[in-house]
Amino acid sequence: MLLLPKLQNSPNTFPIEGAVRIELVEGIPLFRASSTVQERIEALLEKQQNYSLSSEEEQELDLDEEIDDYLSFVNRTVRNLYLSQNQSDI
Repeated sequence: MLLLPKLQNSPNTFPIEGAVRIELVEGIPLFRASSTVQERIEALLEKQQNYSLSSEEEQELDLDEEIDDYLSFVNRTVRNLYLSQNQSDI
């Protein structure tokens, strides 16, 4: 049995509604951050390269990374379950 990691919290600036979209890739539903969230992360990363981030921005970026890791884990799990199901159907 697979156990999903538990998120501690989400950033205050993380838009709850519309934050994640589902995209079909080869018939497998994958979870992706919305374009709004991606743009915010890119803006923070760009700012980080040229200036110092505030402590709130650092925390936001860290939490966004944690959420991205979580979505990646969920996507790998869904993909692996889908592939193992198809293997057993052969």
